[in-house]
Amino acid sequence: MTDQEQATRALGRTLVEEFGRGWAKAKVDVLLSVFAEDAAFLDSPFSEPLKGIDAIRGYWGDVPMNQSEITFTPGEVFVVGPWFSTEFRCVFRRRRTGEWVDARGALFCETNGEKITEMRMYWERR
Repeated sequence: MTDQEQATRALGRTLVEEFGRGWAKAKVDVLLSVFAEDAAFLDSPFSEPLKGIDAIRGYWGDVPMNQSEITFTPGEVFVVGPWFSTEFRCVFRRRRTGEWVDARGALFCETNGEKITEMRMYWERR
């Protein structure tokens, strides 16, 4: 692994852990802190990308109202150029119904060397 790949892997691990910490604590500002101001976010291969931090905030803004008892677990970080990817598992309880949700998926992220400039999050609910 080259020095650049090692640096991207370390950055990816840091960003994913901070993203997961924000999600798990329902702290949207922490979750958003990993994104560049002009970042793009896709939660489905069939959706239009949300562009910019305000649009991404709109997507994640209801987490504190709708999810509780959240745990986020990332997997190993893989690197190709400025991209990194990881699998994840997020388990939470729906506040309104008490139903448990077990979401599993993968994150594919491009960085500018400091923050995420594009995140593709593909997941399924169990």
